[in-house]
Amino acid sequence: MSPTERPYHMLVKPAGAACNLGCQYCFFLSKEKLYPKRESPLMREDVLESYIQQLIASAVGQQVEIAWQGGEPTLRGLDFFKLSVALAERHRKPHQHILHTLQTNGTLIDDEWAQFLRENNYLVGLSIDGPQAMHDAYRVDKQGESTFDSVMRAWQCLRRRNVDVNVMCTVHAANADHPLEVYRFFRDELEAQFIQFIPIVERATPETLHLANQGWGGHTGANRPLYRQEGELVTERSVRSVQFGRFLTSIFDEWVKRDVGTIFVNTFDVALGSWAGQHNSCIVSPTCGGSLAMEHGGDVYSCDHFVEPDYYLGNIRDTPLGLLARSDKQRAFGAAKYEKLPKYCKECPVLFACYGECPRNRFIRTPDGEEGLNYLCAGYKTFFTHIAKPMRRMAELLRQGRYADEIMQEL
Repeated sequence: MSPTERPYHMLVKPAGAACNLGCQYCFFLSKEKLYPKRESPLMREDVLESYIQQLIASAVGQQVEIAWQGGEPTLRGLDFFKLSVALAERHRKPHQHILHTLQTNGTLIDDEWAQFLRENNYLVGLSIDGPQAMHDAYRVDKQGESTFDSVMRAWQCLRRRNVDVNVMCTVHAANADHPLEVYRFFRDELEAQFIQFIPIVERATPETLHLANQGWGGHTGANRPLYRQEGELVTERSVRSVQFGRFLTSIFDEWVKRDVGTIFVNTFDVALGSWAGQHNSCIVSPTCGGSLAMEHGGDVYSCDHFVEPDYYLGNIRDTPLGLLARSDKQRAFGAAKYEKLPKYCKECPVLFACYGECPRNRFIRTPDGEEGLNYLCAGYKTFFTHIAKPMRRMAELLRQGRYADEIMQEL
C-alpha cells in the first residue's frame, strides 16, 4: 500500500476541551490554553461539513469511522450530531459504510440521546472507574461532587435503548489495588460485555508537579498549565508500573478461567492478536501515526495524546485532511515509535507484544541508563510473561479454526 493510500483514524473534539466535569486526572482540560479565551470551543457547522466531506473522500476501504471525543462531546448538542449523521449520508460513496462512535462521561445522556444513538447504530464508550468510591475518587464535577449516580443513570438509559456501549475505565491510584472488585462490578453488577482499561500516567516536571498534583479539573480558566508530554515525574494519582501489571494479571487470571468469549477486555484481545501475529492497536504496533486528533476549529495533531504545538500538522481549512494525515511529518512521528526504542526493548523477549507501548509513556531510563524506556515497562513485562502460556494456546486454537474459549476446558 502506498503512503497516499495508508488508512488513518481521527478522534475529533466537537466541543474542544470544554467539559461539564472536573475530573482531577483529565489533563485534556488544559488544552483550552491552546486557544484564545474569546474563541468558542464549539465546532462550527461549516467546519463539521468540511471535515466529514474530507474524511470520506480520503478514506481507504469500505468502512469510515466518525469518532467523537472530548472534553465532553455531548456539550455540542444533539442537533449537531443529527447534522453529522445527515452529512455523512450525503457525502458517503455507495460502497462505504459509516460507523459512528462517541466517547462520553454520560452525564447529559437522556432517553432522547439514547434513542438517537440507537437509531444510528452508534458505538458508545462510557467512562466509569468502578464502584462508587473508586469512581468518585477523581471523576467529579466542577464543584468536586460525585458523578457516579449520573453515570449509572446514563448506563441504564443506554442499556434500556439497546445502545452498543463499552465501559472505559481508567486505572489510577484509587482503584489499581482493587482489580477484581472493579472487574466484577462491571461484569456482575453492570453486566458489561466490553471493557477497556486505560492507565492514568500524568507526567510532570519539578516545576509543574505541585500544580499537577492539585488536579486538572475545576472551572474554565483555572490555574493550570498546558499539559505537555514532558518530565520524568508523575502525579500522585498516576498508577505505578508494577501496580498496573498486578491489576491486569489479577483480572486476566479470573477472565481466562471463566469469561473468555463472553467478556471482552480490550487489553486481552489486543494481546491475543499479538500472539497470533497481528497488531490490533497503535500502542502495541511496531509503528504508529494512524490515529490522529482534530480540535473544534479544524486543527489536526499527530495524536490525541500529543495535542501540543510541536505536533501540530495543520488545519483542514488550509490543507486537505488526507494530506495532513499522510504527511512526511506524520509518517516520521509514527516511524519514531520503533526507531527510538532503546536496545533494552529491542532485546526484550516480549517485544512483539508491546513494541514499547505508547510513546507518551516513554520517559524513564533503562537499567543501563539509556533514555526512552516506557514508564509502565515493569508492569507490562510482568503481565505479558504471566499470560504467555495461555495466550500461546488460544492463538493455536484460533489457527486451528477453533474457538479461544476452549481454553477454559483445559485449565
